[in-house]
Order: sequence, then C-alpha cells, then structure tokens
Amino acid sequence: MAQACYYEVLGIERGADASAIKSAFRKRAMQYHPDRNHDDPEAEKKFKELGEAYEILSDDQKRAAYDRFGHAAFQNGGMGGANGFGGARGFGAGMGGGAGAFSDIFDEIFGEFMGGQGGRRRAGPGRGADLKYNLKIDLEDAFHGKKVEINVPGSVACDTCEGSGAKPGSGPTECGTCKGVGRVRVQQGFFTIERTCPHCNGQGTMISDPCTDCGGQGRVRRERTLSVDVPAGIENGTRIRLSGEGEAGPRGGPEGDLYIFVHVDEHNLFERDGADLYCMMPIPMTTAALGGDFETPTIDGGRVKISVPEGSQTGKRFRVRGRGMTQLDQSGRGNIRRRGDMYVEVQVETPTGLNAEQKDLLKQFCEAGGGEAACPNSRGFFDKAKAFWENVTEGR
Repeated sequence: MAQACYYEVLGIERGADASAIKSAFRKRAMQYHPDRNHDDPEAEKKFKELGEAYEILSDDQKRAAYDRFGHAAFQNGGMGGANGFGGARGFGAGMGGGAGAFSDIFDEIFGEFMGGQGGRRRAGPGRGADLKYNLKIDLEDAFHGKKVEINVPGSVACDTCEGSGAKPGSGPTECGTCKGVGRVRVQQGFFTIERTCPHCNGQGTMISDPCTDCGGQGRVRRERTLSVDVPAGIENGTRIRLSGEGEAGPRGGPEGDLYIFVHVDEHNLFERDGADLYCMMPIPMTTAALGGDFETPTIDGGRVKISVPEGSQTGKRFRVRGRGMTQLDQSGRGNIRRRGDMYVEVQVETPTGLNAEQKDLLKQFCEAGGGEAACPNSRGFFDKAKAFWENVTEGR
C-alpha cells in the first residue's frame, strides 16, 4: 500500500515554510490525538502519520531528500553518500537526530492538554460533577422575588475520613505505577503518548486501607437543604448557578456546581412578554356601546381603573404604564425596581340566555336604526360582499 504524501498528511503546500509546517502539525495533532478519540480506531494511525510527516518536513536536510526522492529516501538505510548526502546520516533508522526536535514540539503542543510542562504535572483529586435542579415558581414570585429552600440529593464529603477516602489514622499512598503523576507514558514508534494511569485511574494515589463508611471514595450520598434567592423579575428558563454546591469530588476533590433552572408557571389572568403584562378584560355589549369604568387587578395585588369609551370594539387596548413585571436588576446594587407596562385588552361579550322581554327590546333597538346603521364595520363588510358577488356573476 502506497504511503500518503507527507505534505498531504499535514495539509500544506510543498513550498510551506517552517512556521506553516509547525502550525499545521499543531492543529492536526490536537485533532487526532488518541486520548481525544477513544472511539475512533483510525485516529492513532493518523496521529502516527502526522508525527512521521512532521519529523521529515521540519528537518531541512530530510525534507530536501524527501522532495527529491520521496519515501524511497528513507528506505533500506537511507540514500547514503551516493546521492550527495554524505552517508554520515541515514534517514531511515529511528529518524536520526530529529527525534529531539519532535519531542520538543510534542511537549509544547500537549503540555497544557496533559497538565502543563510536558504533561508531567502531578495528579490531584478530580472535580465533582455538576448538578441540575428544576425549580417551579408562580408569576407573583417572579414579580416580587423569593427565597426558597430546595432539597438536593447528591454526594457530600465523608465525615469519617474527611473526604480522603482512607481509614482514619491512615492515608493515601503514592501510586507505584505512575509515581503520583496520574499518567503513564507509552512508547509508540519514535515518540511517546501519555495516558491515564490504569492502576490509580489518574488519581496519582492508592488507598490501601479504605474508609469503611465511604468505601474509599471520600464521599457519601446525602440529601442537602439549600436556600436559594430567586431575584425579582426573573424570567422563565433563567439558569441560576450556585458555585461549589454540586457533587463532592472524589477523595477530597473540589465540588462541582449546582445549576437551578427556573420555570415560571402560567397565570390565570396575565400573560407575560418580557417585562410587560397582558390582560384580557371582557365587558358587556351595552358597556362597549355606552362606555363605562371598570377595575382590573394588577400583579402587585392592587387594582387600576380602566375607562372604556363608548363605541369600543373587541381588541381595543389600554396601556397602564409602570404596572407590569419587575425588571431584573443587573446593576448589582439591588435598589433599582423598574417595571414594565400592563396592557388591558377589551373583549366585547355578546349576551346569551335572553328572556322574551330582552329580545323584544333588542328588536325595537334594531327597528329604531340600531342594527347595521349603528355598526359601520358590519355594514362595510356586507357592502364588500355584495360587490364581490356581483363581480363573480358578471364574470360568468
């Protein structure tokens, strides 16, 4: 099977300079590193190809040989003196003196990924998992703000061993396999790859005499009661983060965070749109025709008077400034209480269940010109409908 072109492996042009070669290797090596691709069996192969390509193209002499003879320059002990390269250095055996240069960039690229300074940062306890909690509140609580207590199940540090995982009077010992680093180096060809230590699972320490209460984990399951401040003006779907209130880390590791997702229940009177509230107010047909005053509730528990002018139609909207929702204070001062507006929309209600006398009065009203003559929208609609039918008839 033919070997892939080293320039194609790195994704660079043949005239690329040293900076471009290094940058291309850095990008692709991070992409195909085996520790980041556990489920991809091809990643390790691609990673090796990248290492080979960089080893050749980053060395001016080796690159010149490759440009002239291709992969044949590094087969059967290299091209030797017969091709003008002096014979002192064969390009096929172990990649010659360039391995150190490759090791340098490997440590540079993966130093942070492996834990700083070439990946040899000593291991420590892992961080605990984050937790999620769904909190339901009503619209009034969202308006006023509220302090609520929640019960959160999860892991907490073991009191018996104080989170160490070791039986009282003893302690963790350094892992003999990784020497406390938590990672081991595996030789693959001409370079090494670091992996999590299989004996201590990356902890760097071993528990020879585990705590009987937590089984050596340093944490136990327990439900906690927490007090949460829900700020005034909070909106549906808002996420509140409580730092350090998640799962306890194993063997004294730092705690995760708790994320509270707030769900505001629907209200039976108001609909919310940001800081504004909308309220539907049904009124009798007679009030819509003659006008009148009504009181409607507000979210803060008060009431406001709405003056409906005569001849009002369904959909007429009244704006009441400053009686909507509290706006969430993002200034950090806690003393700003701006509010949105409230919109009251009229819905004219047609009377039902009329008795004989009421029906007779409505008939008299219509006969007196209170029918279509008093309803310009209805009259206009039927005029348009009549013209439509006439046009349809003429077109046949």
